[in-house]
Amino acid sequence: MIQLLRFVSFLVNIYMILIFIRIILTWFSWVGNSGLQTMLSRFTDPYINWFRRFPFLRLGNLDLSPLAAIAVLSLVNRVLSILAAHGTISIGIILAMALQIAWGVVSFLIIIMIVILILRLIAHYTRQNIYNPFWRIVDTVSKHILHRVNNALFKDRIVNYVTAILISIACLGLIYFLVMTLVAFLSRTLAGMPL
Repeated sequence: MIQLLRFVSFLVNIYMILIFIRIILTWFSWVGNSGLQTMLSRFTDPYINWFRRFPFLRLGNLDLSPLAAIAVLSLVNRVLSILAAHGTISIGIILAMALQIAWGVVSFLIIIMIVILILRLIAHYTRQNIYNPFWRIVDTVSKHILHRVNNALFKDRIVNYVTAILISIACLGLIYFLVMTLVAFLSRTLAGMPL
């Protein structure tokens, strides 16, 4: 049984690598519809498409479905690894791992949002050409972030653009550290459960 668990864990690792390669290949337009990309699409897209059904995994033009797909596979892989190593696992440990993986995804998104807002601030001060494809993506995503944060904080009041960016960065940073502390506490509590 232990050998079977290790083998399945190995297969899950390989599948995560294939999804990662598939994601990387989509970043390069010159690859086009190569045989490798087509083969990877057939093998990985049915699983990724299951996550694409959830609208909250889209942030503007950014599709986070592959990230969620990899996070779920990572949880499955951790459970398999613990079972293979110890022969048993508690529900508390599974819940703690799920919480940590969810936090990993959320913390990654918060950091990406902070970086995008910093880039937008840099673009504002250096007067970058927002028609450049890179800056257009930064501008589009930053507008979504600013709209949500400013709606939550200021409702209908008009706020200076730079002030809005700085307050949004500060709020996201504060949320990051508060949630990180909470997740660490909850993970320790869950992992210590006797179930």
